[in-house]
Amino acid sequence: MVFHQDLSLHAHELALARGGRRLAQGLSFTLKGGEALLVTGPNGAGKSTLLRVLASLLAPASGRLSLDGAGVEAPGLAAHYLGHAEALKGALTARENLEFWSEMLTMGDFGLSPDEALARVAMSHAPDLPVSYLSAGQRRRVAIARLLVAPRPLWLLDEPATALDAASQTRLAALMKDHLASGGIIVAATHADLGLPARELRLGAKP
Repeated sequence: MVFHQDLSLHAHELALARGGRRLAQGLSFTLKGGEALLVTGPNGAGKSTLLRVLASLLAPASGRLSLDGAGVEAPGLAAHYLGHAEALKGALTARENLEFWSEMLTMGDFGLSPDEALARVAMSHAPDLPVSYLSAGQRRRVAIARLLVAPRPLWLLDEPATALDAASQTRLAALMKDHLASGGIIVAATHADLGLPARELRLGAKP
């Protein structure tokens, strides 16, 4: 999958708030296809809030967002959001979870099959296991496989390496590099080195 060559994400003078408290303000950046932004800073600085704003799950306190070249108005409509919760049904198998998300999230272009996506995250041995049987790291790998079954140009990743061992972190880095090489955009909140060439946006200390 190769994304539109004019893909670009624009944030202008964003202000973030949670529970009525201002977390950050004056955030402006532009990312073009093939670029990544790592959002860093201490706990409570607004990293997760920024991702949720980009995913259209929260409204910014002020400022503007736009995504050009994706055929949609709101960035969240063309985004994969991988948060702290994996968004998987424990009673369904790994394959069934990915089949569900493929049908829900596909924007007209189909990605890998569930089995192909599971192979990319070294979970070929467990397609028929209920997700509730899996370890935290294995569930995270199934959640990452969700990014592969329904192509979307914008990946919003909140601490994506959580619960992953060293080998799985290496595979994640390779998947992110492949996404950038195809013209996609990544915004990742992280405390860890993701092994990714990227710009950094550091948010300040908690008020």
